[in-house]
Amino acid sequence: MTIILTDPMFHDETAARLYFESQRWPTGPYCPHCGSTDACRMEGESHQAGMCYCRDCGKKFTVTVGTVMERSHIPLAKWALGFRLMAGSKKGMSAHQLHRQLGITYKSAWFMAHRIREAMRDENPTPLGGEGKVIEADEAYHGKRETPREPQRHDKYRSKPTKKGKSGGAQKRPIVALVERHGEARVTHMNTVNSKNLREFMVKNASRKSKLHTDESGLYPAIGQEFAKHETVNHSRHEYARGKGDDLVTTNWAEGYFGVFKRGMTGIYQHCGEQHLQRYLDEFTFRYNNRVALGVDDTDRTAYAVQGATGKRLTYRGPNSATNAPAVGSGISDLEAR
Repeated sequence: MTIILTDPMFHDETAARLYFESQRWPTGPYCPHCGSTDACRMEGESHQAGMCYCRDCGKKFTVTVGTVMERSHIPLAKWALGFRLMAGSKKGMSAHQLHRQLGITYKSAWFMAHRIREAMRDENPTPLGGEGKVIEADEAYHGKRETPREPQRHDKYRSKPTKKGKSGGAQKRPIVALVERHGEARVTHMNTVNSKNLREFMVKNASRKSKLHTDESGLYPAIGQEFAKHETVNHSRHEYARGKGDDLVTTNWAEGYFGVFKRGMTGIYQHCGEQHLQRYLDEFTFRYNNRVALGVDDTDRTAYAVQGATGKRLTYRGPNSATNAPAVGSGISDLEAR
């Protein structure tokens, strides 16, 4: 759906606050400190707008307490538009673009974008697939590696270079995706991909009652034996799909996910530090799992992102903080989820 920029929630603080309250407290406010529903609103000019009081624990709170927006000085109307822009932009929304459109500093826009990505992260993903369903597994490599590669032991299932002149991504950041055909995706960044950590990721995120489709990589034959059926396509021989209908064997859905991700990272974000890569993957995965093809429009997707902001914090940890964490990746600061 088209963003209606004249909507009051993008300009008026009261309208924006009411929107966030409707998403977090559809049945009325509850205390984020103790969970009590015995809370009342504090009226009057002497109180902050939207301030509530818990009769059980005696603490005060607003709709932003206990969310990624807590202690932010950015107006709620700008937060509402930021959520909408990032949820509705298929290939992402850069911090510079947020900085220009929202009229906030680049530093604030960068931090806001990361906090929205944290809100998009699925804390309790359910396994993909099931009996009769197809799961596609594939790896991709994006961006120059910044962390040392883990020492490699002999691994008979480890993939080998399959393309002339390619090193199998040894100097790039490995990404592994599981994509349910016509369904959702689970994507992770690994420092090194081998049969052990790949199996751990796959059995945690996919039902072994599913059919597994992969390319010819040597990583998958042993893992594939644990699934209902394992079939492959041979990309090195330019085979990308085989069969039709229910018998179609391909990894095109996983390739499609990586296509959108790489175009977004190259054309919109251009660069991200390796320590932040998983958050970018979570952002693209969120939009993929809540796409129009699955019946979710921009308005609903924004609401899901706002609802995901509850119970999460992302703190700003500068180079002079007590932890002495270096300012890496973005050139601004490091971030720490809590």
